[in-house]
Amino acid sequence: MSFISKTALFRGCSEEDIRNMAEHLDFRTNRYEKGDVIFGAGSIVTDLGLVLSGSVRIEHTDLWGNKSILGITPAGGVFAESYACIPNEPLLVDAVANEDCDILFISVPRLFMPCRACESKSRLIQNLFMISAGKNLQLSRRSLHTSPKTIRGRLFSYFSQQVSAQGSNKIIIPFDRQQLADYLNLDRSALSKELGKMRRDGLIEYNKNAFEIKILKQLC
Repeated sequence: MSFISKTALFRGCSEEDIRNMAEHLDFRTNRYEKGDVIFGAGSIVTDLGLVLSGSVRIEHTDLWGNKSILGITPAGGVFAESYACIPNEPLLVDAVANEDCDILFISVPRLFMPCRACESKSRLIQNLFMISAGKNLQLSRRSLHTSPKTIRGRLFSYFSQQVSAQGSNKIIIPFDRQQLADYLNLDRSALSKELGKMRRDGLIEYNKNAFEIKILKQLC
């Protein structure tokens, strides 16, 4: 309960509040191994997932097998909440275990049913609204990152946002090379080639998913 009470979803809720809500909201936990599909595209969900450990990857695969990564939900984050709030709305994306993870499932329909824990649930609904608003901003950022026509432009758009978010020109990104390519809608080999060019041009240094951004103003 200690970790759960510190998450954004349960901000302002005491551990006693959470225990009182647990039965009414049908709390259930499950463990997944890396690569397991937690929720598949086309399925109907009524639960949101709260990541207790590990991380979850949200991705979309089109009819031709092309994959796009929409984001990574880390420990403490939630996923599938928007679909769970809309009855009978099929998922357009897959929620996949990005690494071994533990997930707490919470019934969203029960969240809107009256009970003795209504005051605590009101807090939960407010937190859920703030989380959803934040995710809309994340999707808007991704649209900005994929709008430049050049690979270098997309990379620097993403790197600039990460430098701002992490407060340092030395950043750690949550993606491996294939995932970064999928996130930016790029071919992996073309991405790797451009990263090599940027290193030779003195713009960046990197080791796996750790990057040092040397020149922020040269965007192309």
